Amino acid sequence: MKEEIIEKYKKAGKIAKEALDLAIELVKEDVKAIDVAEKVEAKVIELGGKPAWPLNISINSIAAHWTPKIGDETVFKKGDLVKLDVGVHVDGFIADTAKTIEIGTNKWEKLIKASEDALEEALKIAKPGTTISEIGAAIENKIKENGFVPIANLTGHGLDEYENHTSPTIPNFDNKSNQKLEKGDVIAIEPFATDGVGKVIDAKESEIFKLENPKPTRQRMARKILEHVAEEHLTLPFCKRWLQKRVKGFGLEMGIRELRRIESLHNFSVLKEESNGMVSQAEHTIILLDEPIIITK
Repeated sequence: MKEEIIEKYKKAGKIAKEALDLAIELVKEDVKAIDVAEKVEAKVIELGGKPAWPLNISINSIAAHWTPKIGDETVFKKGDLVKLDVGVHVDGFIADTAKTIEIGTNKWEKLIKASEDALEEALKIAKPGTTISEIGAAIENKIKENGFVPIANLTGHGLDEYENHTSPTIPNFDNKSNQKLEKGDVIAIEPFATDGVGKVIDAKESEIFKLENPKPTRQRMARKILEHVAEEHLTLPFCKRWLQKRVKGFGLEMGIRELRRIESLHNFSVLKEESNGMVSQAEHTIILLDEPIIITK
């Protein structure tokens, strides 16, 4: 991997850490989620990066893909278990990091510890030549040691230029795979722990989309959205909040619907734990070199 690319990843990782620290500082009882999202996303830009996706703020049994909608009135409440998932890119090279915090109580301290301990255990052995089943086993064992179960159908993943989910897939349990991590891989390891059954399901549509298969359309707003997304976000996720600020004119919802109808956009469904179990998440991004670099610490 070229040194200039490593430096871009490292810069993205540094910005992501600062943005996550800000998010943790901002999340308090009675604060609006949309205020946190917009301040954190603005901080990323201020620091010289770009959001690789909208800030994910997933509360309690919600595990992933929730971000505030336009005019959202959601506020944090005492006892909420909040997952904050930050993505930052520098010229398309992405850092991905997440942490779980609890508001005003310590009820879920052990659940938070389960995902954090699992992440640290996985990072210790993540290097070229390690099998993905070894990573998965380390995560699974540590979560179970803490008295919880891993979420089997959520995984860590590779990262590549303007691609937020690539090979290799990093399981949160021992999947018996002999696939080995390779030198030059950039991976996000993200254990999810729960007191539920250990599976997520689609809860509802989210506010997060991704350009998947651009097709011509006669609908004016759909064309404007398509042009803006192709230029500004390429293949990375975005949300309606961002479009409202950049794509002027009426008919934003109509334009999104049209692009979804012609299958130009993919919607990331909000994911929740199947049995309504509480969920914690921890995540870092690591570059697998002879001496691996954790870029988000």
